[in-house]
Amino acid sequence: MSDQLETNRTRLKIIASIVRIAGLVVFLLSFIQAGYAQTHEPAAASVPPQVEIAGTQLQHLFSAITNKDYDLYINLPRGYGDSTKTFPVLFLFDAQWDFPLVQAIYGEQYYDGFIPEMVIVGITWGGKNPDYDKLRAHDLTPTDVSRNGTYGNAPKFLSFITKELIPYVEGKFRVKQNDRTLMGSSLGGLFALYAMFQEPGVFNRYVLTSPALQWDNRMIYSLSKSYAEQHKELTAKLFMGIGEYEPVMEFQNFVDELKAKNYKNLQLETKVIAGMGHSGGKAEGYTRGLQAVFARPNVHIDPAVLAAYAGEYVINSQYKITLVQEQEQLFIVLPEYPRIALNAESDVDFYVTGAFLNAHIEKDQAGKVNGFTMHQFNGSMFCQRVK
Repeated sequence: MSDQLETNRTRLKIIASIVRIAGLVVFLLSFIQAGYAQTHEPAAASVPPQVEIAGTQLQHLFSAITNKDYDLYINLPRGYGDSTKTFPVLFLFDAQWDFPLVQAIYGEQYYDGFIPEMVIVGITWGGKNPDYDKLRAHDLTPTDVSRNGTYGNAPKFLSFITKELIPYVEGKFRVKQNDRTLMGSSLGGLFALYAMFQEPGVFNRYVLTSPALQWDNRMIYSLSKSYAEQHKELTAKLFMGIGEYEPVMEFQNFVDELKAKNYKNLQLETKVIAGMGHSGGKAEGYTRGLQAVFARPNVHIDPAVLAAYAGEYVINSQYKITLVQEQEQLFIVLPEYPRIALNAESDVDFYVTGAFLNAHIEKDQAGKVNGFTMHQFNGSMFCQRVK
């Protein structure tokens, strides 16, 4: 009995020792881990900041018409610091998704000389944790197919744009009042067409992709028909694109009907975007659309006028530039570069397609050509005629 008792006491001592050792190990491990975490794991306060789009700003606008808060994503052009300038303005729907895309496209196309400097106003919904899908479905649809108020707020949303948003933008930024572009996709494209028929003249350029033409039993066809019955003119530059894997036949049917109206002053361009679906077509569609609605004219100039411009010019009395005329076109020749074709925007203004290079012919009071000013992305220079 005493031997058994002694054995039990020995077991208890061993167990107690194990527990103490285990507790010490746990303590040491927790201490080591805490030290390791402090040394090697980033603290919450050291999380890197989010990437922001340089040169942009956020404005807030409450609408008394729709009773909603809106966030406006603004991109100002690089030349906005010149207080003598005013700029075209582009209004973009679904800025919560598409503003970074359009801001990038704008920079590329401006650098390549396809589009002018402009102010971009991206429209999205504000407030706390906005449900973008629900809010856009409400504001961008012309009719309420649900019959319970879920959709069909386009009339009020258009009123917000014309009576509140545009005056706000024009009061805050130096934008041209006669040069507005409206851009959107899907329901945004549907709304753009609705706005074009309901309030013609508010916008003079439209860029839209994958418009929801099937909405409410194709109600946009009825709206188009009603407009045509009362108007013979539709002054607008309109680009519409659609992905190859979308309902292209439906899209083409609407395009054909629009063309059949033979509207005066409507410039229409369309494109089926190869290899793209509903969302993926926006990148190329917006790019081609901006090129289309801002395309500069290439006017015919009397060859005799062009011949008067041909000759040798110098920059700073050193760098030689030659203007060469061939039949009805002018070419600029730079040292060690191939000839560059100049398109005529007027009888004194020329440009290069696909590059930021513009030339303005300078004449004296007698009408004699004394040089031309060459505008490039990084500045302008005067080219003095020497021969």
